[in-house]
Amino acid sequence: MADGGMQQAESFDQVMAALRPRLHRYCARMIGSALEGEDIVQDALAKAAELYPASGPIARPEAWLFRIAHTTALDALRRRKRQRSRETEIPLAALPDQSAAADARVIAASGLAALLRLSPTQRSAIVLADVLGHSLVETAAIIETSLAAVKAALHRGRAKLRAPEPETPPPALDAAEREKLRAYADRFNARDFEALKALLAEDVRLDLVNRVKLAGRKEVAVYFTRYSAAQAWLVRPGRIEGRLALLFEDPAAPAAGIHHIVLLGWAGAAVATIRDFLYAPYVMDGLAVERL
Repeated sequence: MADGGMQQAESFDQVMAALRPRLHRYCARMIGSALEGEDIVQDALAKAAELYPASGPIARPEAWLFRIAHTTALDALRRRKRQRSRETEIPLAALPDQSAAADARVIAASGLAALLRLSPTQRSAIVLADVLGHSLVETAAIIETSLAAVKAALHRGRAKLRAPEPETPPPALDAAEREKLRAYADRFNARDFEALKALLAEDVRLDLVNRVKLAGRKEVAVYFTRYSAAQAWLVRPGRIEGRLALLFEDPAAPAAGIHHIVLLGWAGAAVATIRDFLYAPYVMDGLAVERL
């Protein structure tokens, strides 16, 4: 590749890295899950990287990436069989824009689960306009619909989010898995990383989100070596999105709250998967966390 092409590719990589938190904020709210939202972002960025060399000059990289993220999220919703019929346009072109109104900002702060009450079009419009601050014209271009349809989606979506949301009790947690997680946290807090390495399954898989993926006990063991050389995180068991997780806090900055999370998958008493969000703290945005 010529120097100019290499520089353009490096510049585009920087754009993708800089936009990743905003893309995640969008995808998480589209899919109704901060964790699955990161999966959608990874898929979208992989598609963007594949399409970029043949795309020619991209005048507005942010809008281009958001369009890819939007279609990737919709594909995921279809796979989950939650796709609803797209709204038909109604004569609301003259509807005044309320995206800057205080009540719209309150609605935009709704939890991820609340947004699932909306159709995909309503959800897209709410997140792009009210959460991320895109103009109505930009929103229409990203989701490839008309300005009238965007205004209609905002009007209806905001109305639905203002309605009271029925409370549902969280699912019961597996007592045995909860105890394994607590024992893992205790060993981590004691910095007994050798004991944690001994828990790894032979075919364990690590996803250090936004950084690297490793497989096999020998490769993944390096993960603990790096943690042993880092600051002394305080680790507690918790629940996120209905599942158990490790919550990492900096004891030197308790007011900062939870910095990142780690998810474990088990094969009997052995750790089969580790998904660590140390390098993806943006996932905490909108994530409902319960300390156990």
